[in-house]
Amino acid sequence: MLSAALSIPLLLSPLASFGAPPSAPPISPISDAATYSEISTLISKYHLQKGRLPASPPASPDYLGLLRSLDDKYSRYLSKSEYAAIQKYDLIGVGATLLPDDGGKLVVGAPPIPGSAAARAGIPEGSRILAVNGTPVGDKSAFEVVELVGPADDAVEFTYRAPGGSGDPVTVKLPRAVQKLKDPVTYSLKGPASGPRIGYVRVAEFNSLLPSSLPSALKDLEAGGAAEYVLDLRGNPGGSFQSAVEAASFFLDGDLATRVVDGAGEKMDFRAAKNSRVLPPDKPLAIWLDGNSASASEVLAGALQDNCRGATVGKRSFGKGLIQGVYGLKNGGGVVLTVAKYVTPKGQVIQGDGIRMDQRRSLDVVPGVSADVTTEDFEDVQRIVRACMAEQNTP
Repeated sequence: MLSAALSIPLLLSPLASFGAPPSAPPISPISDAATYSEISTLISKYHLQKGRLPASPPASPDYLGLLRSLDDKYSRYLSKSEYAAIQKYDLIGVGATLLPDDGGKLVVGAPPIPGSAAARAGIPEGSRILAVNGTPVGDKSAFEVVELVGPADDAVEFTYRAPGGSGDPVTVKLPRAVQKLKDPVTYSLKGPASGPRIGYVRVAEFNSLLPSSLPSALKDLEAGGAAEYVLDLRGNPGGSFQSAVEAASFFLDGDLATRVVDGAGEKMDFRAAKNSRVLPPDKPLAIWLDGNSASASEVLAGALQDNCRGATVGKRSFGKGLIQGVYGLKNGGGVVLTVAKYVTPKGQVIQGDGIRMDQRRSLDVVPGVSADVTTEDFEDVQRIVRACMAEQNTP
């Protein structure tokens, strides 16, 4: 189980863990004492390197300069429009940011997004979440709260108590407004009709549609007679961290998917769900990667590789082992902060190193456009998996 005090935020969604470095923020200073104070407080609570904060506030409260002083290319300010655009990673879609308070209880940690269901319902900042869809939250983490909402639900029921703790609990039913997204999964059955058929699955990014579209694709391929599989993560920059852990559940059964360390030094294990596996464990699986496979892609690839479920093929991945949290601000904008780092189940350090290749070879076709899966050596894939399992079982 996850610690409810895990100092990672949730915009009622998993963390957006972006792959490629963002463009540099504006260099002109922006002075706003209230926003500076708000961002400074968030950094001191949640950033992976909290000690980088200046010892005393500067004369001019330039919050962009404050973020640059972290020397962290992933931590940055989001304008109102940028903050709205990032909501595609929201798995629930009601526009409220959940954060653990000092006692580890989940509260609405920032003003709800303007125009969102939470804002229209008047849920005030600081409200403590008591129940979701009738299930008491208790000491559940924000990640566990996500699991209380089904992907097909068009509304979610929240019970909360307003700040101060003396009023009666309030229950509201909030319509979900998950953005219309492009399905990140494409798939096809390949190979000669007379030989083993190959199930090809391409994942373009890890967004809120993946947890439903990926198992559907795998089931279709299984029904079509696929005997061997290619999971193509080339060019996938990442996306939702939790979606990567959920994706691992369709290949694994309760195994450790990744280990996370936050800014407070808390270490947490994220496991694949039990009884959610879709792909039978005896089906060979090749995981295609390249230098643009990053972040959530590396979480999934590392989980499958270290649990001996498949072999990695291609070129060493990007090497982004940091997790960003997205926080709403009172001015309608937001801030992205690096809040945690992760390693693979066997302790591979992803940041700067990437995922190692079991089969190092060039896959110089455009991901999602052309993929000659018939060149894949599945006998070697199985040899690699058997060797992994033998090593795993060695005392």
